[in-house]
Order: sequence, then structure tokens, then C-alpha cells
Amino acid sequence: MDKKYLELLANQYPNINSACTEIINLKAILSLPKGTEHFLSDIHGEYEAFNHVLRNASGVIKNYIEEIFGSTLMEGDKKNLATLIYYPELRLDVVKNMDINMDDWYKINLFRLIQVCKRVASKYTRSKVRKALPKEFAYILEELIHEDSARRYKYDYYNEIINTIVKLNRADNFIVAICNVIHVLAIDHLHVIGDIYDRGEAAEKIMDVLMNYHSVDVQWGNHDISWLGAASGSEACICNVIRVSCKYFNLNTIEESYGINLIPLATFAMETYKNDKCLRFRPSRIDENVNGREIDMVTKMHKAITVMQFKIEAQTILRNPEFELDDRIFIDKMDLNKKTVLIEGKEYPLTDDNFPTIDPKKPFELSPEENEVMEKIRQSFIKNPKLHQHARFLFNKGSMYTVYNDNLLLHGCVPFNSDATFKEVKVNGKMYKGKELFDALEAIARNGFYAKCNTPERILGQDYMWYLWCGPNSPLYGKEKMTTFERYFTNEKKLAVEEKNPYYALTNSEEICTKILNEFGLSKSNSHIVNGHVPVKVSKGESPIKAGGKLLIIDGGFAKAYQSVTGIAGYTLIYNSRGLVLASHEPFSSTEEAVKQEKDIISSTQFLEHNFGRKMVESTDIGRALKTKIQELEELVEAYGRGEIKENKKRL
Repeated sequence: MDKKYLELLANQYPNINSACTEIINLKAILSLPKGTEHFLSDIHGEYEAFNHVLRNASGVIKNYIEEIFGSTLMEGDKKNLATLIYYPELRLDVVKNMDINMDDWYKINLFRLIQVCKRVASKYTRSKVRKALPKEFAYILEELIHEDSARRYKYDYYNEIINTIVKLNRADNFIVAICNVIHVLAIDHLHVIGDIYDRGEAAEKIMDVLMNYHSVDVQWGNHDISWLGAASGSEACICNVIRVSCKYFNLNTIEESYGINLIPLATFAMETYKNDKCLRFRPSRIDENVNGREIDMVTKMHKAITVMQFKIEAQTILRNPEFELDDRIFIDKMDLNKKTVLIEGKEYPLTDDNFPTIDPKKPFELSPEENEVMEKIRQSFIKNPKLHQHARFLFNKGSMYTVYNDNLLLHGCVPFNSDATFKEVKVNGKMYKGKELFDALEAIARNGFYAKCNTPERILGQDYMWYLWCGPNSPLYGKEKMTTFERYFTNEKKLAVEEKNPYYALTNSEEICTKILNEFGLSKSNSHIVNGHVPVKVSKGESPIKAGGKLLIIDGGFAKAYQSVTGIAGYTLIYNSRGLVLASHEPFSSTEEAVKQEKDIISSTQFLEHNFGRKMVESTDIGRALKTKIQELEELVEAYGRGEIKENKKRL
């Protein structure tokens, strides 16, 4: 090893003793069971269900309680304990209104919580557990977790700690602290396989949770990239996120959560379409308590932004001929006198012929009023601090794909030709396929956010973020075309069909999945592809497990809009030291019911793979990194022994 590197390493480990101590520590870590990974996909703004699944660790915490206490606790007591762990602050408020002796309740539940915490901490080093402990209670918690209260002479010591916590009125804080430690240790690492945004009402709350999560990565979905494009200033993406929000009557995320001003759009829409009922633009999901005037306003906003979107998308397509999307431009193919539109060489009746802002001579140009509205909204998006904070997080922790512990995680697909060869796609003048296509698209998308404003690189990057939302060769979309225009303006069902990329049929073959894994550098027989994006129709007998277990599709319908299709309310894939487990969830009622009535999500699990012998840290990505460090430290020890590098025995 390079002597300069060893000298730098010697600054951290200044003598043989310190280097050897670290080698011993790292080798011991290699022999521990691997941490538990959880995989979630297509959350689509469903914050309460997502939050509950994290808090109950997809049913894992309930299993720990059953394993620890078994028949020694009544079912009601086990439910009480589980709910306390999930929502400690909220549950404490409920308990304090009960007619019970709180001191006794505190002591009983503190003992029980410590037992659960011991269980989830059992496969981690003291050092890792210590890092998860809150500073104000770190010493006490460490004592309680690592001491055995059943040992002779220890019971009184252990009991006195609990009694003193209660006497000093610190029990509430201590309970919250220990429950948070359980949450951290129950899920060692979280993978989100795309589509955090749209449809549901609280994507920004999900983003806040993820930003504060102890260990997480994100694979972008096409809905996420659309929001990233909007945050970057892409007008096509801005129109799209507003349109989708109008469609699902979910403007709160934009207006209230992010504070983006849509009044210019509302004012313009109410004036421009005041005599238009805009029947095709009535939101598909409306709260019962919403008044008719608000529905009318959102309906008109929906039409206004959709017309603007089709104009701006046409401009985007025309300045990017390599997108090969000229056949997706329809505004210039409408004959408003005949009330028809030309699609694929055939005329179809239009369901709407009121387009006061479209100039037949310049159909792709925004009207002066539309231009003014668009610029005001664009400024709101690009100057919004909270949205940009979330966007930076998604760029820092997110990517087009992730290879983690021998698994390939991606949201949509790897573009294929029908003959089972990787499809070549032109990106910025060069042809790419397979892994190289993902890498090229990710690099250009990052330019759309990080390159200097108004530079060709930034504009091109923003155009590609829009393409990633809906393009036929986008790995995040994976369909031949997005038929948004046809669904709004025609009644022809055949025109609304969106053919999937051959990937989705080909990956029923184990051979094809192996080919994909090899393309991304994975050659082990126990590797898998983990996908989201396409809802699994469980109610129709469809399985999330494809190609003999090589492909796992985990979009089970977190979004309420999909639950009628899937028949369930989401999946969690769990990868622990014993193997792979798939948990399917029933619909979640509400946090309020979970706290007050102790209603947990009902989840059923099935083992996908069972390891013969537990999988240890040694065989993980972290383990491989630790082995490299051990090798470096061993070379440092040898260099000390040969006198090539001098020891500093005064430093610890």
C-alpha cells in the first residue's frame, strides 16, 4: 500500500495497539447477523399508512412482543404495549386520562419496553446501539439494555433505576426515548423504490420523515422525477404536477404544505373558462365536505393547466428531436370547426372543443395571459425553500437505481427490445443501453437541477426530467406512450391503452432476470431485482414473485386510488439475517384509531427465501468495506513492525 496513505491512516491509529484493537473490533462485527432492511414502494403521499408501517416495522415489532412475552401476557396487554411503542407521545396522552395508578403503569411498561429494546438490540454491537441512544438517557439506557436483571445482586440495582425515573417525573421522556430506539434498531436500513409523490395528500410529510431517517436510500419513480423537474424550473414538469394534483383534488400539498401560490392560475382559469363546465376535468377524488364552488374552481384550474401543459410539452418535443415524440403532439391536429382530432391518421370526435387560448396559427404558443401565469408559478417553484430542501435530499439519497447487498433496486424497468436484447436509446447524441443508459440519464437529470441557470446543460437536463416522467424509453415509466391527451379529449378506449415495455413480459423468465443482474454487476445466485411502479393485482390472483423469485414487484397499492385494483394496501419486503419475507398489508384506518382503539395494520407474511444459517455482516456490502479496512490496518501494523512508520505511543 502507498506509504502516504498509511501515514494518513496512522493519524487515526497512531500505534500498534490502537490499530490491533480496531482490527479485533471490525472482525467481531463481521460475525454479527446482518441488519434488517425494509423495502417500500409507490407510497404516493399516503403518509399515515407509511408512518404506521415504519413505526410497527411492518409487523416485526408485534412479532418481537409475541416472541418475548408469549402466553405470559394477555392479548390486550400485548396490544397496549405495541401501540405504546408505535406512538409513545400520543398513547401517553390517552393513558393519562384513564383511571389507573400511573406510577404502577410506568414501572410495568418500562420493564416491558426494556425487554423489547434488548431484543431488537441483540444483534448489534454496543457501539452501534450507543449511537442510537438519545444523549440525555444514553448512560441509563445502556445500563438497562445490557444488564441482566435476573442475575443475583442486580435486580435491586435494575429496579432502583426504574423507580427513580418514575419518582423524578422523567418516565414520559424516558418512554419516548426508548420507543424511538426500538424504531431505529428494528429497521436497520430503509429502501424506497420510488413514487413518493402524487395522489395522496401528504407527500411532504413523508419527505420530512425520510430526511430525518437514520439510514435510507431512494430510487426515483416517474412521479418523483416530475417533482424534481418542477423544483428545477421545468415548465412542463410544473404543469404536470399541478395537473395531477388537480385531478386528485390534492392542491393542499402544493399550496399549503409548500406554500406555492396558485392564485394566479385560479384567477385566470375562473375568468377564461367561466362559461365552461369543463366536464372532463372534474377531479376523480373529492372529499365529501368540499363545497361546490371549490370543486368548480379546481375543475377549471385543471383544464387551464392541462391546455398549458400540452402546449409546453409540444415545445419541449420540438426542441428535442432525439426524444422521437412528434406523434405525441395533438394540439395542431385538432379541427375545432369539425370538432375532431387526427390521431394516427384517423379522425376522432373531440369531447371538448372550447379552447379560447389556442391560436390555430401558433397552436404551441402560450397566450400572453398564460405566459404571465406560468412565469409567476415557475418563480414560486424555483424559489421555494422547503421544496428545494426536499429536492436536494432526493438528489443526495436518490438515484435511478441502487445495487445494495447483491440486490438491484429500480422503480420501473430496464428498456428491452421484443427480441430480449437491451434497447439502445439516444441520449444527448450518444447511444446507450442497459446500465449505461441509467447512468447517462441520471447524470443529465442532475444537470437539470445543479447546472448554472439558463445554460444549455440545465435546460436539456430539465427536458430530460420531463422525458423520464413519460418517455417511451424512460426506465422510470416503461410504457410505449402516455395517453394523457387521448383520455381527456376522446372517448376511444383503444386510444387510451398504454403498452408496457417488453421488459414486463420478458422478466417472467429467470434467464432474462439473470441477464439484467449480470448487466449491473451482480452474478450471485441469490441476487434479486426489486421493482415497484406496476400495481400487483392480488385480487385477480397475480403474484408479486416472478421468474422463480429473481424478480420481486412490491407495488401493492399504498395509494388508495390503486387498492381496488390490488385488493391489498401495500407490500413491505423484509430482508433480515434469516432470509427474505414479504409482508402484505390491509388498509390502514387512521392514526387516531390506531392510538385510541389500538387498531394495528393487519399484515400477512410469507417467506420467499430462508437462509440455511444466518446471513452475517461479513457477506454484506458493509462487510466487504470492513474487510478492506481490516486489510489496510493489517498493513499498517506490519509497517509499524518494520519501523517504516513510527508509532506515537503517547496518543490513544
